[in-house]
Amino acid sequence: MTNNARDDASDIANDHLIIRISPAWIRPYLRLARLDRPIGTWLLLFPCWWSMLLATSAPGYQIGSPFAPLYFLILFAIGALAMRGAGCTINDMADREYDKKVARTATRPLASGEVSMKQATVFLALQLAIGLAVVSQFNNYTIILASSAILLVICYPFMKRITYWPQAWLGLTFNWGALVGWAAIRGDLSLPPFLIYIGGIAWTLGYDTIYAHQDKEDDALVGVKSTALKLGDKTKHWLFFFYGICTLCFAAAGWIMGLQWPFWLGIAGMIFHFFWQITTVRIDDPMDCLNKFKSNRNIGWIFLAGIYLAATIK
Repeated sequence: MTNNARDDASDIANDHLIIRISPAWIRPYLRLARLDRPIGTWLLLFPCWWSMLLATSAPGYQIGSPFAPLYFLILFAIGALAMRGAGCTINDMADREYDKKVARTATRPLASGEVSMKQATVFLALQLAIGLAVVSQFNNYTIILASSAILLVICYPFMKRITYWPQAWLGLTFNWGALVGWAAIRGDLSLPPFLIYIGGIAWTLGYDTIYAHQDKEDDALVGVKSTALKLGDKTKHWLFFFYGICTLCFAAAGWIMGLQWPFWLGIAGMIFHFFWQITTVRIDDPMDCLNKFKSNRNIGWIFLAGIYLAATIK
């Protein structure tokens, strides 16, 4: 593979503003944490925000205002940024030899040798320390619950070596915040956050299967597994199933909480967006797969807006 081929296929956004304005010495670490590609942070953050706002939306429930404290929203944003970066660092440490063989990932800092394993370990410790500092601001129940997610994070990179369903494990990991967000407000767990969690897993199965279609040829060559390889030409049928389960679980959580009509407008908006994704995605076009994957940020905002607006008229 030539250097030009590697650069053309790379998923690193060297022209991103954060990369361009940062000192040269820190840029490899920013790329290692994927700060040039914030979509992963959004997808990790939204389940936290959804569940947190949902926890405040029940009739008669007050925490000093009709909305979750802005302080908690900011804490979750910082935590999502740090833990997404930590997860990416762990993933690249485990996958550096595989990444060298895949065009899209060959220029990542660890695969290319731009960052050493020792340097990556120190950087990982720093990100985990930030995550721990954020979690320590919550109640004891939430601290234990949030900390337990590190086991999911550590195991994820190895799932693609043993199962065609690593996207399911990613769903377990990326949506843990649906449990943490609720616990941070109420100090316990009940059915609604579990429904958001299950729905989030199905959501991740959908969007990450689309994402995995970018690498299916390289993955097959190097011997790693994915739902893109497993489902193949039947992917769109499965997307209807994944996104259908997601919608049903989210709707059930809102119904149990007795949310008003803005919530259901949000659900309708999600259904429309999911239908658009499924019917227009071209699974053999890597750029279209990437764009459809990124469009799931819109799902996050649509559902968040529905919960927020419903909470204002509870």
